[in-house]
Parts: sequence; structure tokens; C-alpha cells
Amino acid sequence: MTTLTLASKRRRAALKTLAFMSPWLIGFAVFFAYPLLSTVYFSFMHYDGFNAPVFSGAKNWTYVFENYPLFWPALRNTLWLVVIMVTLRVAFGLGVGLLITKIKTATGVFRTLFYLPYLAPPVAATMAFAFLLNPGTGPVNSLLEKTGIPAPGWFNDPTWSKPALTLLALWGVGDLMVIFMAALLDVPTEQYEAAELDGASPWQRFRYVTLPNISPIVMFAVVTGVIQTMQYYTQPLIAGKVASGVIQGAGTMFEPGYPDKSTLTLPQLVYNLGFQRFDYGSACVVALVLFVLSMAFTALLMRRRGGLMQAGD
Repeated sequence: MTTLTLASKRRRAALKTLAFMSPWLIGFAVFFAYPLLSTVYFSFMHYDGFNAPVFSGAKNWTYVFENYPLFWPALRNTLWLVVIMVTLRVAFGLGVGLLITKIKTATGVFRTLFYLPYLAPPVAATMAFAFLLNPGTGPVNSLLEKTGIPAPGWFNDPTWSKPALTLLALWGVGDLMVIFMAALLDVPTEQYEAAELDGASPWQRFRYVTLPNISPIVMFAVVTGVIQTMQYYTQPLIAGKVASGVIQGAGTMFEPGYPDKSTLTLPQLVYNLGFQRFDYGSACVVALVLFVLSMAFTALLMRRRGGLMQAGD
């Protein structure tokens, strides 16, 4: 009787736990597990969205990796943006946060000025930057020419298009600034005072006091930045359209990546293959590559952070 009672209590406890977890389990199944399994399934199918899918084996994978000319440039551009853009955004956001926390007057004004660009719609912000950085008529190049500095081609030059996108990302760094400001203001002042009494320089106080205290926030900013950059779609597409002068009307198809595939990213390929070429199988292959890369970067960063924490201990 006692054994049955214990088993009944455990069963009720398990059912209660399952009931509390059910919203998460349902959300996980509907919004993550099912789409992921469907993507894997369709990656092995020939499917155009109109006719029933037909099993095609590894043809979609072979086409994307060997015969689709846009895949490797898009992969290189995406990795470049992940490494360079994310690093600079985190460093710049942290620098701005440090600067504003040190300012004694008009802190609210500076905080507002740095945060406002983040609220600008991505399409409007990109179009404004394309106008400002226009090689022929843009005010930025006009000012550079007056000072005797060679004017870059920006969005019209394959060498400068990704740095121009990086400048756009740095302009909208207000979200990271706010996060870092909150973390910096939460660092115990006693630790700064103790380090100063020990004769630590400003760099040593930053390295041995500030960074260890805000390292979880830095990791959060890097991981979320990597995920967001893996989904980078709107800004490079709009920048390429505006710089190329292409006006897309009904029945026309814009080939992304202008100039010379330098602004092409993997999310653009997913849209191009799936919704412009109606090749859903190949689009699913690119989507899975994005998923694997995101997981690999996240796992690498988390492992790196775990190793640093163990070394610190």
C-alpha cells in the first residue's frame, strides 16, 4: 500500500510539473522543433510550393554547395560581418557606455542622442546612409574631398560596402549602450576604491575590476549580436538596391548582392531561393547552414567563457 501511495504521489508530481511546463513545451514544439524538422525534411525534397514535394536525395545540398554561384560569396560576407561587425559593435557600445557613465553633466541628453538612432526604422536608416555616403553627391564624400582625403565608393564599391554597413550598425548602437550602462553602474564602487588604493592604473581597474563584473553582459551582447547578424537581411538588401539605382516594380526580380555580391548574405539567399525562384528545397539547405553556424558560434563562445571562468577561479 505504501509503495502504491508513493508511486501515485510521484505520478501526480510529474503530471503537475508537466502541466507547468506545458506552455514552454507547446511553444518549443510548434515554433522550434516542427519548423526545424520540416526544414530538414524539405531539404531533401524537390518542392516549388505549388506541387507535391518529391524526394530528390542530396541534390539540393549538391546544388547549393557546388553549383549555386551565390552561396560561397554570401557565406564569406556573413562570416565577415559576424566577426568584424559584432566585435566593433560590442567594443563601441561598451566604450560609449563607459563614456556616458563618466560624464557628470547632461548625462540624459547624451544618452538620448546615442539611443535615438537605434529607434530609426532599418529601411529609413539604410536609405539615409546610402544618401549620405553617395560617392558622387553625398555630403560625406564632399567633406572628405575638401579636406584632401580620398573619397571611398562606399555602397558602390565592393571593398567599402561591408565597412559602410558596419558604420550603419555602429550608428545604431544605442541598444548595447543602454545594456552596458546598466551593467557598469552595477559594479561595486568598493572594488574600484580598493584597486585605486593599491595603485592600479585606469586600464588595470578596467581589466581587473570592470571586465570581470560585466563579463556575463559582454557574453550576452556577443551571442545576441552573432544571432542577429546571422539574420542580417534588410540593411544590405536596401543598401544594394539604393546604390544600384534599381527600381523594383511588379514582375521584376532584383538580384541581391550589389556591388559584385559584396552585400550578399545568407538570409538573402533563403528569400531569393524560396520566394523568388520557388526552390524551397535549396532554401531549406541554406537555412540549415545558418542554423548550424549559429549553434556553432554560440557553443564556441559559451565554451570560451567557461574556460575563462575556470582560469579565473
